[in-house]
Amino acid sequence: MTVFDGVKVADFAWVGAGPITTRYLSDYGATVVRIESATRPEFLRTSQPFRDGVPGVNRSAFYATFNGGKQGISLNLKTPKGLEVARRLIAWADIVSESFTAGTMQRLGLDYEQARRINPSVIYFSSTNQGQTGPYAAQPGFGTQLVSLAGLTNLSGWPDRDPAGTYGAYTDFMAPRFGAAALAGALEYRRRTGRGMQIDLSQLECAVHFLTPLVLEEAAMGRSMGRNGNRSQRAAPHNAYPCRGDDRWCVITVFTDADWAALRREMGDPEWAQESRFASLLGRKRNEEELDERIGVWTRGFDAHRLMEHLQEAGVPAGVVQTAPDLFRDPQLQSRGHFVEHEHPEIGRHWYERFAFRLSRSPGGPGSPGPLLGEHNESFYRDELGYDPDEIADMVAEGVIN
Repeated sequence: MTVFDGVKVADFAWVGAGPITTRYLSDYGATVVRIESATRPEFLRTSQPFRDGVPGVNRSAFYATFNGGKQGISLNLKTPKGLEVARRLIAWADIVSESFTAGTMQRLGLDYEQARRINPSVIYFSSTNQGQTGPYAAQPGFGTQLVSLAGLTNLSGWPDRDPAGTYGAYTDFMAPRFGAAALAGALEYRRRTGRGMQIDLSQLECAVHFLTPLVLEEAAMGRSMGRNGNRSQRAAPHNAYPCRGDDRWCVITVFTDADWAALRREMGDPEWAQESRFASLLGRKRNEEELDERIGVWTRGFDAHRLMEHLQEAGVPAGVVQTAPDLFRDPQLQSRGHFVEHEHPEIGRHWYERFAFRLSRSPGGPGSPGPLLGEHNESFYRDELGYDPDEIADMVAEGVIN
């Protein structure tokens, strides 16, 4: 028995934020079905990385990972019959999820107002760039634009260079944490009251939430945070230092005088570290460039993981800058079963990342690989929506199921 057993989700969402949100539900027992179209494939199905570098709508590791544990059907919403089937899906579902540009579902006659006429207790989850209302609600785009709109891009990099930005569509990985919590709350509300609701999630506003200290500093002090590389106003040293090997690094952070004393001992308390100009945080900040250079000379002789372990044992905050292979070998992640492996029909053996929490009575998934395009057409239309084989064959012939 898992926490979302019996919950049914019609997932019209695509790309990142929406599908990641609904994977929380599928990982913990919900029946989640992805509704897609072969005439306009889901964007992530055409996105790298592909297994063995060979493109294909069923070969994207991105798509497979974000949709592990789900079923997949194909449906052409540009046909009258396709819209009729969509309405049947809404009647079947406890939750309807969509992430189209604001106004799209309304034009199709599948928005919340129409959905609750079909299914009064439905929970309708919309994940869009900037929400369903406001002057920019209908502006299309991806999380790669939202990181700049939210102000994240301007914070990443060095003060004497152009902004470096974050990797990829960063907001797509922030918003699902809010979306999953909102859906869990909506299900509990419906359990108590019998009533559904609409959830209007703005990915932009989710991202701005993580900049609250900076927003407050601007509002209260009139002071804007700029790019500062790896450095911190409250710590020195505070940087990633080169280690033995190709592109290997270890982060070292010193917030207190006790941290500094411990680091000095680990370095053998060299003569330069005993100088009075490095004795205090203010002194170390004033001489930070030289400090980083001297520490970097020392760290180059060490394996990054060994250095991290020695410093941590000495009480110095330190951590390896891990590569992707490092993550799969990480003993902590291994001990918690963070990655699970499934056999995908086209990709083969493929790793799926689990979410960052464990429930005592609900083992988390995903319990199966990401679906092929239309993989569950026959079984889902028959067993869940009640279409007979002849009806299904006719819809395939007519291009409704595509």
